[in-house]
Amino acid sequence: MKTVYAIQNDTVDAICWRNYGRSSGVVEAVLEANPHLSEFGPFIPMGTAVQLPEIQTQQNKQQSIQLWN
Repeated sequence: MKTVYAIQNDTVDAICWRNYGRSSGVVEAVLEANPHLSEFGPFIPMGTAVQLPEIQTQQNKQQSIQLWN
């Protein structure tokens, strides 16, 4: 588990986006690992420690188009 600290006007979504590259599907895991975060409302106070669980990140596959074969 990794610990990060909230910056000014931070949200759980923003923390997930910065650290995992997405928020879909990971916000729930972060809130489960940090039940105290729900007490703060939408904005987490600056300097609050947030534990980030190990989550497999999805690799985005890009389809390439070749103009000439």
